[in-house]
Order: sequence, then structure tokens, then C-alpha cells
Amino acid sequence: MSKDDSFDNSTVDPLGSAAAPVFNSPFCGELRSKNYFLLDVLPTSAEQYLDPSGHCWCFMTHQVVGPDGGKVHPNRCTSDRRCYKSALA
Repeated sequence: MSKDDSFDNSTVDPLGSAAAPVFNSPFCGELRSKNYFLLDVLPTSAEQYLDPSGHCWCFMTHQVVGPDGGKVHPNRCTSDRRCYKSALA
């Protein structure tokens, strides 16, 4: 093998030069409820999150309001909110 045919891996970026796209999950990754801890998959509907009490909270604030001051609920904690973080990131 000649010098021109050799492979120099010192210039290879294993992660690529562009960041991988982040896909939005249906709900914020910080949304929590009692049912959340019983699931073995990411929830895709509000019914999967909520138990009969309807109680849920934000993992970042540990309250029923998010970091933006808005109420926490699966129907509200979507990619439209400023504090949203994808569960797939």
C-alpha cells in the first residue's frame, strides 16, 4: 500500500460535521405523572400519562407549573411552549 492509499483517521469526525436532527416527541420530556413511571414506552397520548386524579408535574420545577409559569398538562406541554424539551433528545 502506497502512502497515497493509506487512510488517515485523524481528520475524521466520528459524529459528523452536522448535528443530528432532534425529533419532537408528542409531549415535553420533562412532563411526569404517576403513570409515567409505570410505562415501558414513551407516551403518545394524554390518557397514557394521566391516572384518574389527572395530576402531573414538571420534572424541572417539581410543581404543577413549568419554568415558563404555565400550567403543566399533557395537552399543554407540547413543542409550542418555550420551555419544551423533546423526550427524544
